[in-house]
Amino acid sequence: MAGIGFELRKLMKRDSYFALLQAYTYAGVISSGPWVLSIIAVLTIGFISLPIVIPPSLVADFQTSVTNLIAASLIFTGLFQLAFTRYAADRIFEKEHFRLLPNLNGVLLLVTGIGGCLSYPFAILLFPESSLAFRLMFAATFVVLSCVWICAILLSGLKAYKAILLNFASGYGVTVILAAFLRPWKLDGLTLAFLAGQFVLLMGMLYVLFHNYPSRQFIEFDFLNKGRVHRSLILSGFFYNLGLWIDKYVFWFHPATGVNGIGPLHTSIVYDLPVFLAYLSIIPGMAVFLVRMETDFVEYYDRFYDAVREGGSFTQICAMKDEMVCMAREGIYDIIKIQAIATILVYLLGGKAFAVLGISPVFLPLLHIHVVGAGFQVVFLGLLNIYYYLDRRERTLFLTSLFAFLNLALSLLSIWLGPFYYGYGFALSLCICIAVGLLLLDRDFRRLEYETFMLR
Repeated sequence: MAGIGFELRKLMKRDSYFALLQAYTYAGVISSGPWVLSIIAVLTIGFISLPIVIPPSLVADFQTSVTNLIAASLIFTGLFQLAFTRYAADRIFEKEHFRLLPNLNGVLLLVTGIGGCLSYPFAILLFPESSLAFRLMFAATFVVLSCVWICAILLSGLKAYKAILLNFASGYGVTVILAAFLRPWKLDGLTLAFLAGQFVLLMGMLYVLFHNYPSRQFIEFDFLNKGRVHRSLILSGFFYNLGLWIDKYVFWFHPATGVNGIGPLHTSIVYDLPVFLAYLSIIPGMAVFLVRMETDFVEYYDRFYDAVREGGSFTQICAMKDEMVCMAREGIYDIIKIQAIATILVYLLGGKAFAVLGISPVFLPLLHIHVVGAGFQVVFLGLLNIYYYLDRRERTLFLTSLFAFLNLALSLLSIWLGPFYYGYGFALSLCICIAVGLLLLDRDFRRLEYETFMLR
């Protein structure tokens, strides 16, 4: 499959402002489309269901269960995502494409087995007031979502962003359409619609992978062999996803900010809506991140390591390294600039947007700090991406675990300090991790030639 980098470079080579606008628009849609579609779909289902589903609290229960399912499945599959992506990248580099599909089936079997053993007892035992149909669909949705994240992360690693976007559009489109017809069955109907949409999404992703990477063997567990699995990546993926969600869990379950939803699940009225809206503001930052990483930085990264592998002169190697460092610096700087503009626009227009949408202005301070935190998340993601390219797995493990710990501690502190400080734990934890990561990255770049030749 042609990677997005080739398409972006093709647009950038036209050397016109329109082509530049096309490249950034394309990157923004491709990178941000999946979660924008998921947020809009869940909100749309709630909007169209309120007149039909009685009592209206059942719609809130549906949205609470979906949000908790997404969070739990992302944290669970974080143990597999990065490690399997690295395995797939290594197999492609070694021209062993035939191993991708059977090992994908292997990891999906592992995820399905473990996920099922965790989710079915949880759903059956801890939702005594819900119907048996809901409990079974809840557990099945967790398993299907977990498989979706595995396929999505593999497609992302293979740069098949367009396939991801099209499948997300199909899956969530099916969800919204079915929800409109199944509303009379209340919570069970909405849950069935969401499960069916996720199943369509999963089947679409598997079709793309099966079509592009055929193999004579159906299942294999080569990814578990010694030397082919990296424990640091297993933990990095887990801590990154845990860090992204730990502040939400703190606000969900703290008695001062959370309320009980359905069964053991909780939600936070004051925290959740600003988080959803803030993530819409990072579309321009994600577009810049994708363009800068997949064009300029990757180009000089390839040139540097090509010069190393092909016996280039020391002067040539140093020149390529300096260009790579320059592209990394400019890429992070551009992300910061674009997100700063997006943040300013939210500060200026957020109040008017809330008035048009009929949202209480009491949420506005939380939206402001969440927009800052979401922008920091894009910068942090760019920083981690550079470390993954440099294969500095110990750095990413340190930074992701630091992020998870700080977000937990500072979020608890923010609740203790009072409502004015809500949301500052997430933003401040990312700010600290970015500062530490940049200091370490500067040191690593200065030692790159030495470590490339002497330590590998």
